[in-house]
Amino acid sequence: MPARTSAPLNVVDLFAGCGGFTQGFHSYEPPSGGPSPFKTVAAVEFDQAAAATYASNFGEEVVFPGDIKKWDPTPHIGNVDVILGGPPCQGFSGLGKEDPKDPRNQLWREYVKVVSALEPKVFVIENVDRFFRSAEYQALLRSKKNGLLRKYNLSEGILNSADYGVPQARKRAIVIATRRDLPMIEIPTPTHTKHRIDRELALFDHPGGTWETIDEIFAETTKMELSTLPERKTELFNREFPGVFLTSELHLRRNPTALSLARYRAIGPGGNRNDLRGKTALIEGEVVDLSTESWDRHNKGSGDVMGRLRLGAPSVTIRTEFFKPEKGRYLHPSANRPITHYEAARIQGFPETFKWCGTKVQIARQIGNAVPIGLSAALAKHLHNHLSRVAQHR
Repeated sequence: MPARTSAPLNVVDLFAGCGGFTQGFHSYEPPSGGPSPFKTVAAVEFDQAAAATYASNFGEEVVFPGDIKKWDPTPHIGNVDVILGGPPCQGFSGLGKEDPKDPRNQLWREYVKVVSALEPKVFVIENVDRFFRSAEYQALLRSKKNGLLRKYNLSEGILNSADYGVPQARKRAIVIATRRDLPMIEIPTPTHTKHRIDRELALFDHPGGTWETIDEIFAETTKMELSTLPERKTELFNREFPGVFLTSELHLRRNPTALSLARYRAIGPGGNRNDLRGKTALIEGEVVDLSTESWDRHNKGSGDVMGRLRLGAPSVTIRTEFFKPEKGRYLHPSANRPITHYEAARIQGFPETFKWCGTKVQIARQIGNAVPIGLSAALAKHLHNHLSRVAQHR
């Protein structure tokens, strides 16, 4: 199939979620200036609330809010340059049961079927780092030899979002596949570095400098008042959803228990559950242990439980239950509260004006499942630079 060289570069986003991948590609600005060269022509998302969020930002007409097995890609044959997607990772994630029989493990196969039908120049798969160690990934590699991916060359790597200017240390498996009639695209080189030993050398090797930190985000939010989610409804796909809410409206207060508040107060800067050992608090006239037997028994692992985010560093991975400090290092760096939806969304790189649909829990899931915007934009830049060089030599 001949390569199309004219702009824009048409994109299909599979397992699109709320649109983190798409937002990053749309936010990329080419060196020549002007809008992003990437144009989304279709997106598929099974989760209805996430699909509503996607539609609110990128257009209801491009979204198929349903099972990818029921989506017909044939209207887009010959008109797609790039396919993006993060097939569900619960079956691979170390946070789950890592069940090899989890049916979600095989959803990458549906992604590959779409690739085979549309034959884009490039496709990108994003997943948890354990994906590369799975039997399913070995099956994907076999399909490159004799199966549906035989027309593609694959590059792979574990990318840390912090290495690409994101204030979050989030490692993801990234596969970039290039159609064999085109020069192969490698994994992008990091633009930022963790180490500050030699500042001049770091800037030379990594034009972006050292890792971005969360400091600016939390300096901003200390001036903001906590709020509640507005009562608002919108209709999409012939059904009603809570919303639309802007990112700037997600600085939501919670109502922690007296025990939770006592625990927050007892945890110092950069601390975690270990700060609670042997400490008590007087709650409703009763002396209560702030730690638990489970926490005290474990001297290894789960160190981030009830942890405070550290200033001067990127955040830990923002997951779907970031509003629960008992799930990880999700306490505010200094205030006695968990981080808010707004803070989590900003760490992920979502702009103030991004639009959200769903309940608080649904929006949190969308934020945590998203590809960080900065990492997505770095991939967009890398792909565009490569495809532009190819077009110039044809």
